[in-house]
Amino acid sequence: MSKLSRLTRKGNSDVLGGPTGPVLSVRSVLALILFLGGIAWVVFYYVGVRPPQGFPEFSGNAATGPDFMQKLEGWNYLIGFGAAMLGLVVAAHPSTPLGRGRGVVVGMLGCFLVGLIWICTYYVTQTGDDPMNVPIINDLQQKNLFVGIALMAVGFTFATRWE
Repeated sequence: MSKLSRLTRKGNSDVLGGPTGPVLSVRSVLALILFLGGIAWVVFYYVGVRPPQGFPEFSGNAATGPDFMQKLEGWNYLIGFGAAMLGLVVAAHPSTPLGRGRGVVVGMLGCFLVGLIWICTYYVTQTGDDPMNVPIINDLQQKNLFVGIALMAVGFTFATRWE
């Protein structure tokens, strides 16, 4: 009898990973809400709240949006990126699809590569004599290194789940 038929008979339909669980568990929904909420927070702050410095197509230079977000200023990036990365860390648990089987490798390599691309994009576009206006990256300046390294650190949370 082949190994594949023995595995599927025991209830394990993923040959490369452990036992599969539900796709939408409470933890995976929480991870998705944290990740998307963090990204939405950063985008809303960048587009709707902060003053549009450096972009001549926008008229005016005054901050708009909720007053509490205006007072937070640069801390909005920490809140947004922190929530998104916390969502990725929560998604590394084995009860979520990214925390078991091939999802671990996808999450790990995805975080490593996005972190590396983030840092490379910062160095290519923002260092030098004529920095470009790249949304979000132009506001963070040297803090882009924290974002890229934090993404790689989140990749290591997936690496600890790899079997």
